Amino acid sequence: MCMGNICRSPTVEAVARVEFARAGLDIEVASAGTEGFHVGNPADRRSIAMAEANGYPLGAHRARQVCAADFSRFDHLLVMDRTNEATLLRRTPAEARQRVALFLPFVGISEPVELPDPYYGRTRDFQLALDLARDGIMAFTRRFVGS
Repeated sequence: MCMGNICRSPTVEAVARVEFARAGLDIEVASAGTEGFHVGNPADRRSIAMAEANGYPLGAHRARQVCAADFSRFDHLLVMDRTNEATLLRRTPAEARQRVALFLPFVGISEPVELPDPYYGRTRDFQLALDLARDGIMAFTRRFVGS
């Protein structure tokens, strides 16, 4: 999850869908925003361009805000940064709090701890977000299928 569900979390979702399928893993993934700023809108055009240039379909994405059902539907609720972690934890039922985690540390990447938001950045910032998403998903995938 990220703030608006138009850059980071949809990129991670797109990468996860492709890489999990390639690895033969049947893992349900969905992204959401902690805020409702862009509900119903497509991902940021720069995120779409970067993801699709790297083989990760993102054009059909529509932003959504995290909802109550997500807390029971998903085994893990992964956030991109500490700000969104704090926001989500305030809304998380007590029984689901232990399932909220920062994405990069959860998948085994210790630095950086947060996936930087490219929204106000340049092309290289969107590339970095995609690279970290891919590195994280690949690290996670290796846990299940080996190196």
